[in-house]
Amino acid sequence: MFKKTPWITREFDFNQPVGIFPCILGRLRGTPARIEDLIENLPVDILTKRVENSWSIQENVGHLFDLEALGESRLTDYLSGKEVLTPADMENRKTKEANHNSNSMQNLLSQFRKSRREFVEKLEKLSEREVSLSSLHPRLKKRMRIVDWAFFMAEHDDDHLARMSELAAMLQKKS
Repeated sequence: MFKKTPWITREFDFNQPVGIFPCILGRLRGTPARIEDLIENLPVDILTKRVENSWSIQENVGHLFDLEALGESRLTDYLSGKEVLTPADMENRKTKEANHNSNSMQNLLSQFRKSRREFVEKLEKLSEREVSLSSLHPRLKKRMRIVDWAFFMAEHDDDHLARMSELAAMLQKKS
């Protein structure tokens, strides 16, 4: 099995052609369905099991939902011409404090699906000029346009999906 590069150490070149924006939106829109497919037959004990103090599958889903508010803030940043995007909480306090394992996966996924659908609908309404607006990403110290930022978000979704798949495989093997 491949050792996944940690998200925080990944590097990005932001030069996405504006014309792939609809494809990126398809990835963002599809994340909840991909999660549902992944967890379809997993019991609660696997969904909520932590391995070596890392987030459970359910906590990973909750984290993606928690970040929807950051996405909304950053979209506002872009459209208002803000020079630097709202920073992420790199301590992930919201996720740590949310106790997502005490929630039901059905509820978490429902909330995430609704929030993500509404967010993607906003992105779909953007003009080509707006998709080309840029701001500085505070952690990466790189300018990114909305099209690049959407790609970055889709990559972040995929990073968590890969971790959830890894956990599912590992925990199913043990049970």
